[in-house]
Amino acid sequence: MCGIAGYIGIKNSATAQNETDIKEMTKVLKHRGPDSSDMFVSSNAILGNTRLSIIDISDNGNLPMCNSDKSIWLCYNGEVSNFKELKQKYQLDKKFHFKSTTDTEVVLYLYELLGIDFLQELSGMFAFCIYDSRKQLAYIVRDFYGILPCYFSFTPDGLYFASEIKAFHSIHNINLTLNKTALQHYFSLGYMPDNLTPFNEITELRPSEFIKINLAEKRHSFHTYYSFNYKENHSIGEKEAIETTRELLIGSVKRNLVSDAPLGMTLSGGIDTSAMLGIVKYLGLSKRMHTFSLRMGEKSFDESPYQRLMAEYANSIHHEITVKPEDVIENIVTQIAYTDEPNVNGACIPSFILAKHASKHVKVLLSGEGGDELFNAYPTIAAYQYRKLYRKAIPKFLRSAIQNTIHALPANYSKLSFDFKAKRFTSGVELDTPDAHLHWRYVFTENQKSELLTTYNSDIPTVNYYRKLFYESGIEHDINRLSLIDMRHFFIDDLMVKNDRTFLANSVEGRFPFMDRILVDYVTQLPVKYRVKGFSGLRWVEKEAMKPFFPNEIYKRDGFGLEMPHAIWFLDELGTFAEKYLNKKFVEQTEILNWNYVEQIWKIHLSGKQDFGRPLWSILNFLIWFDLFVLNKNHTQYRN
Repeated sequence: MCGIAGYIGIKNSATAQNETDIKEMTKVLKHRGPDSSDMFVSSNAILGNTRLSIIDISDNGNLPMCNSDKSIWLCYNGEVSNFKELKQKYQLDKKFHFKSTTDTEVVLYLYELLGIDFLQELSGMFAFCIYDSRKQLAYIVRDFYGILPCYFSFTPDGLYFASEIKAFHSIHNINLTLNKTALQHYFSLGYMPDNLTPFNEITELRPSEFIKINLAEKRHSFHTYYSFNYKENHSIGEKEAIETTRELLIGSVKRNLVSDAPLGMTLSGGIDTSAMLGIVKYLGLSKRMHTFSLRMGEKSFDESPYQRLMAEYANSIHHEITVKPEDVIENIVTQIAYTDEPNVNGACIPSFILAKHASKHVKVLLSGEGGDELFNAYPTIAAYQYRKLYRKAIPKFLRSAIQNTIHALPANYSKLSFDFKAKRFTSGVELDTPDAHLHWRYVFTENQKSELLTTYNSDIPTVNYYRKLFYESGIEHDINRLSLIDMRHFFIDDLMVKNDRTFLANSVEGRFPFMDRILVDYVTQLPVKYRVKGFSGLRWVEKEAMKPFFPNEIYKRDGFGLEMPHAIWFLDELGTFAEKYLNKKFVEQTEILNWNYVEQIWKIHLSGKQDFGRPLWSILNFLIWFDLFVLNKNHTQYRN
């Protein structure tokens, strides 16, 4: 994994100031690639690259990289998992002179051989810029599923791009202004959707998207080169679905184990990471595999018994890291300084702490992210199923009475408690399908945001993002439409932001075998009934395919995503820390938040009458981010 930054002079040639900007932007990204750093400079393209050397760790793999006659340059971040197969398929070593064994050089020569259409051949994660001086073209590309980040900002003369938002603060004359639309959506979702960032001047390149820059004609255009294939293939039988899913998962894990640097795995105790470790055991490699798990002190959040069970089963070299409130307080500011944007995901700080520990042992971590989205494992999918039955079986007047009764229940701060799930389900059951899908996981409702935000705009309800994908995708089955929403928003805009920033903050590369393109293309065409059996048989085909690879106790359980018990911890020392930010003076400095409403929900939460843990966590994250990047602009002092 690496860090990229660059400038393309679209209207006019690059200047010495542009070169200075890229030099400074590249320095900011050192944590993404501490092993080497270099730049390429030409009259209309400046490319900066830091390198975290994983495959061919010699200097031959340093970046940026050029072809034999130096007419094509590649500024690269990523790992193409099928690079060996592609090198052989196109006999590249017979057509070009290779100086390394990296995937980078395969990407470079695939472009020289096939042009930009070579993207259709790739599987893996990547974000890169190709500068082709012969054709006077440049391309800025992001991978299929948005695993790796890429941001850009236009100027009157050209285009800056970089792996992280923080790099843009180094541009000499940039004036960054708050994107209040993005922030309004953040307070519903817990993340910023689509291509939005906290600043109006910076945009995120969408997954499967590239910018083509024609330097001769001084113009640019946006292109999409891939889309999810949620079209059920009913000719696939049950047995074939299980066996092929198993075969493709094994193949993906094998490809993702290719590394010349030490490699390990996260182990959550759930199905996805247990399946990966089980495959590693099947391949005979588990005794050398470092596994890393997080343990939460609160009982309902503790997955450690299942983590230990799987580690002992595979005989891996296991590391268990306990996260306590004091660890959160110690790391939260640094984690947000690296993440660049507020994010409500309760796994951000634990993930940051895990990667910090893992970096002492490995440079690569395999993670199970993507499995829940791919195989429909979220409780919101089960809620969709039960919603249909509930509305059919129970008259509306009785549903209303049930809702009133359930909402009178006292708050229970345990993980996914009955009262939390019941309150969300009964209040969302009357909504349209995409609206209910958001309602079951919102941070603040639109009504609550109108009280929270002094800048609230009622013309841009967040649910429009869900509605657009649900109603305009052309996908037939409702569950496949909901899967697309989860993939396009939660996976990309939340999980991948968390994983990329928290891992790379500690110079650790994350890999995600469940997002192998060959596997994704197969699973998304399976009949829905193989992924969801009945009302609550979530991820059925995955569990059946992986059944030989883990103990029965793992097979039988329903895993829960990693989460932090901030609702409980707010009642103690985390609350004391939070009040440094959750006070009238600090909140009013934002000119966005309404202190009276913030104070109101803070007091209600502390009283135990209602659980506002997640909403308060979103406010705290925003306030710390605001302090670091807007108010005092001191984010650099919290990074190594």
